[in-house]
Amino acid sequence: MRASVLWDLAAVFAPLSLLAFGGGQSIVADIDHQALAHGWMTQAQFVDLFAISRAAPGPGALLATLVGWKAAGWVGAAVASLALFVPSSLLAYAMAALWRRFDGHPAAHAIETALAPVAAGLLAAGAVAVVRASSGSLVVWAIAGVALAIFMARPKLNPLAVLAAAGAAGALLG
Repeated sequence: MRASVLWDLAAVFAPLSLLAFGGGQSIVADIDHQALAHGWMTQAQFVDLFAISRAAPGPGALLATLVGWKAAGWVGAAVASLALFVPSSLLAYAMAALWRRFDGHPAAHAIETALAPVAAGLLAAGAVAVVRASSGSLVVWAIAGVALAIFMARPKLNPLAVLAAAGAAGALLG
């Protein structure tokens, strides 16, 4: 294993850590792009790792750990995980302390309101990247569209039920 791969993992995941508004799902498109650009895996391997990260319990950002593992084994998994979680955790800790000082201020409410569409856009970009990385067929896009409509209509619905139905539809129609 080359040390440069570990530096590349850190250089990719540390900045993404600070962009993950809305959680790990919001940076999936960037992870996909970087993993392919660095030659750490093929598109099919990325889709497989994405599926594993969704099925496994734990944070959605588990995908970073799997990409690190694929790129550089266990050490790569540790580097990618630390690079993804440490910067944003330190920033969150510092911002929470600062945010408490301005709790109830109109500017604080404006910032929270302004960040909501940013998080939604990043999540949408990640979803589109995953659908495009899969077969990208009309059936896949239709299933994704129906799942989106269900989540928009019933946001508190357990996502596992929708994912299971989407998987069954994909198996039957794909």
